[in-house]
Amino acid sequence: MIASLPKELLRNMLKKMLEIRFFEEKVFDLYGQNLVPGTIHLYVGEEAVAVGVCSNLRKDDYITSTHRGHGHCIAKGADLKRVMAEILGKRTGYCKGKGGSMHIADFSVGMLGATAVVGAGLPIAVGAGLTAKLKKTDQVVACFFGEGASNQGTFHESLNLASTWDLPVIFVCENNLYAMGTRQSRAMKVTNVADRAAAYGMPGCSVDGNDVLAVYDATRLAVERARSGKGSSLIECKTYRHKGHSRVDSAKYRAKEEVQEWLGKDAVNRLKQKLLDENVFTAEEINGLEKDASARVEESAKFAIDSEYPAPEEALEDVYG
Repeated sequence: MIASLPKELLRNMLKKMLEIRFFEEKVFDLYGQNLVPGTIHLYVGEEAVAVGVCSNLRKDDYITSTHRGHGHCIAKGADLKRVMAEILGKRTGYCKGKGGSMHIADFSVGMLGATAVVGAGLPIAVGAGLTAKLKKTDQVVACFFGEGASNQGTFHESLNLASTWDLPVIFVCENNLYAMGTRQSRAMKVTNVADRAAAYGMPGCSVDGNDVLAVYDATRLAVERARSGKGSSLIECKTYRHKGHSRVDSAKYRAKEEVQEWLGKDAVNRLKQKLLDENVFTAEEINGLEKDASARVEESAKFAIDSEYPAPEEALEDVYG
């Protein structure tokens, strides 16, 4: 499959995955320096999902995100500096430092927002899909959520409504096997969340979420279906977070053997190796992309650290209830 894809597309995929990886590692480091207020939920390990999906989307297409949303923001084209500034609680961030890690949005690139509420992005995606249909645009919506959210009422209500109205929504389940510390097998009987698509009369498939090309291909078909007015799809991406649920979670509930097995299937390393094996890029070219991505992340960190905190008198500005 890789030979059939444009080289520039593959370059952008690797570039985005490297940016997300280096960005999250930097956030982890800054948190350790007590520069990040609140907590963080890192996307390390799941980069192939966001990049594989968003590589199929146009700038005017929409996405909805989760508490683990930095990767989605970056993959959709959000500004690294403003994302980092928001995480550090600075005035130059997307929400002027008031939203933090779990509440980042950039409507200019179709990023409708991350949310700390499990499953909350699902009905928002349906609303965006309804808007696109009523306005008769060919925009599509990609809705990211975890396997834990697929047990929420919002999941079932949203898929039912999107299916009934043939809305252009691609539901993307990032199944990292654990909802906080609860393993999937303890919370649902089905092995594949994608099997639930049949109840709503929409296509459903499970793919290797650590293979960006597999995610890209599945999403391409779902986007084509949505743009042509044929309705929604459910894509389940089997993946794994390298870190705990949040920064303070040691993830000791996961067996060491399981962790090592998944680390051996690291999405970034797999893409780099595939590009080398198939002579798409040389080692020097990949090293150059790594250096560029690392430099951009360091620039974003410096920008955020150097930025001012919002003033106390700004506390109630831009706040709605």
